[in-house]
Amino acid sequence: MISKQTFQFLNELKKNNNRDWFNANKERYQTAMAEFETFIDLLIQKIGKFDKDVAGLHAKDCIFRIYRDVRFAKDKSPYKTHFGAWIVRGGKKSEQGAGYYVHVENDNCFLAGGAHMPPADWLEAIRQEIYHNGKEFKKIVGSTGFKKYFKEIEGEQLQRPPRGYDANHPDIELLKRKSYLATHKVPNTVVMRSNFIEYCTGTFKALSPLNRFLNKAID
Repeated sequence: MISKQTFQFLNELKKNNNRDWFNANKERYQTAMAEFETFIDLLIQKIGKFDKDVAGLHAKDCIFRIYRDVRFAKDKSPYKTHFGAWIVRGGKKSEQGAGYYVHVENDNCFLAGGAHMPPADWLEAIRQEIYHNGKEFKKIVGSTGFKKYFKEIEGEQLQRPPRGYDANHPDIELLKRKSYLATHKVPNTVVMRSNFIEYCTGTFKALSPLNRFLNKAID
């Protein structure tokens, strides 16, 4: 489970986002991160039972660093105020592949997956897959299992049809998309429950058919 103490640390970090405070609370950070790593390691094992692409990964392959890259950012705050893990084949540094994202932040926790702003070649491959198999895609995102957790596909969208696609194609609105992302918000109280690992597993199992469709485009 993710404890109340982890949320307390992240909340205080948000109010004291500076190196002096962080260094003075380094042990609290290490305890919270160790808890998150343990959780993600167990979650990977659970997901690996229905998605072999991620079986064998470890939490450290998937968890993002808490340190922000501020070289080109207006906001020079040195630390992220959340814990995040991207469970995807090849790990967090993989540029292609739909996976499973866990975001733990005070009053802003969510589970997500799919393809967020995929690179041009993968985006084109996804569009081709939808162009030829739109019924399959719509069946996945319209299924009862998917709708239980995810309302709709999210992400940026072109105003006009992408080059080479007929504006009258029945799935043109799907083909206009630049992202194929699914997000499920989770209250802090749910994250702190002892059965949150099962909650994540059920959510991501419902998401897995979408990931398989998106990955099929590049397999």
